[in-house]
Amino acid sequence: MVAGGPELMWTVVRPNVSAQNSFLTAISRITNNDLKNRMESIEETVVAASEEFENAVAVTALHTLTETDGVAKVVTTDEMVDLYDQRFAKEGSAGRSIYDAIRSAPRFARCPLCGHGTVWTLDHHLPKRRFPALSVSPINLVPACMECNKFKLAAAPQTAADETIHPYFDNVENDLWLKANVIEVMPAALRFYVDAPNDWPVLLSERVRRHFEMLKLPYRYSVEAAREIINLEKVLARLSDSGGPHEVRNHLNEMAQSYASARVNSWQTAMYAALAENVWFSEGGFAT
Repeated sequence: MVAGGPELMWTVVRPNVSAQNSFLTAISRITNNDLKNRMESIEETVVAASEEFENAVAVTALHTLTETDGVAKVVTTDEMVDLYDQRFAKEGSAGRSIYDAIRSAPRFARCPLCGHGTVWTLDHHLPKRRFPALSVSPINLVPACMECNKFKLAAAPQTAADETIHPYFDNVENDLWLKANVIEVMPAALRFYVDAPNDWPVLLSERVRRHFEMLKLPYRYSVEAAREIINLEKVLARLSDSGGPHEVRNHLNEMAQSYASARVNSWQTAMYAALAENVWFSEGGFAT
């Protein structure tokens, strides 16, 4: 947590291990001489690919990178995927300590891709089968929950607007952009959406919306909100009985402010803010 500020949710400090170190660690226990020699021969290519990735992500140009079949016509894509699966991500493998360090970076194991789920794995920001040289590059590996990892699959950006938010390089923490509307049905429901600030660059707004859609966050957040509303019913009914809609709104505003002080763009912040502003909800729409 940043001193005096909110808990980071969508941003993670980038790994402090280099692509070279990560790659050399991963190949360090290979006993097959032919494979070991071929892996050692692509070291410079792997390092260069990571440097190219870093330069591109800084200017929203990942979509311009060229996909490859294998690495330097020396190591196959399958061999690079196996390097990640068996020598980097696998328990007890040479690279597992690096994998674990990257995976444990988010506070409270909160997934930085959705801001809600629990981190279980590492997601390749650019898929390893399409960019095999980046298979064990730390800046291409992002802590993620299982759902985000599943929804991203092997997607690669085709345009700048397709480039989803990268938690190591993009900071969308400080501006309010996640909002919700109340759907006045019984029980009440919420629709979550991106409302980018007017001073944001158009491209950033498009990328955040693309990120939101790809990871199916409107649906995932609405499900969580529905569960929360059910849990609120008795508390709000008691407040309504004692102080009417005014007391209900006060409570909802306090909850919104409390969540916002911790995470401005959490689904809970957006939910409570929307509920507090909705007259229908405070006047009895909270009944389930």
